[in-house]
Amino acid sequence: MRTENWKLLGPALEILNPREKVEIPASKPYISFIGNVNHTNETVITWNNKASDKDKDGKEIGTFRTATVSVASNYFCASGITFENSIKAAPGSYGMQAVALRIGGDRAMLYNVRILGTQDTLLDDTGSHFFYQCYIQGAVDFIFGHAKSLYLECEIHSVAEKYGAIAAHHRDAPDDDTGFSFVECKIAGTGSIYLGRAWGKYSRIIFSYCDIDNIITPSGWSDWNDPSSQKTAVFGEYRCTGNGADRKNRVPWSKSLNDNEARPFLDLSYIGGQQWLSL
Repeated sequence: MRTENWKLLGPALEILNPREKVEIPASKPYISFIGNVNHTNETVITWNNKASDKDKDGKEIGTFRTATVSVASNYFCASGITFENSIKAAPGSYGMQAVALRIGGDRAMLYNVRILGTQDTLLDDTGSHFFYQCYIQGAVDFIFGHAKSLYLECEIHSVAEKYGAIAAHHRDAPDDDTGFSFVECKIAGTGSIYLGRAWGKYSRIIFSYCDIDNIITPSGWSDWNDPSSQKTAVFGEYRCTGNGADRKNRVPWSKSLNDNEARPFLDLSYIGGQQWLSL
């Protein structure tokens, strides 16, 4: 389903649960997917591509083209919707990356949506984005990308059987103004997982005021087998609580932030939201 006319898409989402891929091109800004915020399971957009699937030319499609819903336009908004990739992936299985939602436009807001998958669930690709009171599920790198995003009061739910990671942020240079900030989120589920992994030498991921269950591996963070990233990645925690928030055995190159260090990551100003969001 390509959204050549968004006025047709809205009613369709209200009356059925589409089982197909949806692509919103860059030429279609200001698209909104609106469901029932009290019953997000009533409207589900689902598909089941994985990275090892073949295209018509017999080539693997790769991770980015697996997305059930792919948004390239600016000012995308969604609420009361479930985005799902139904592929169930064992950690580390070849070609099992399966994206439910890819956000590549700027200034997107998602409120009370569910994003469901296992490996590489949410491709938070590029742009500035706001996720508010969302439920995001996965096992391995299930929030990943290059974006600058604020996750406020979200539930981050691991379905890992043994090991995994919540976030994998990609940032190639110290002056790249990007990163993932998780504020007042609930971290729960199964497995023994990392808070984040360094996908790119300057990866930046911050958890603040989060309630973290005892599912986080004691070391907390991974350099993705590249020790040089330990000198450049920005991995921080600030006033988090719960059994998984104990920093006693964290890797020494991660940081417990002080008030001044944490302040830029705590509210909508982090994503310039005062310029484009009205809550």
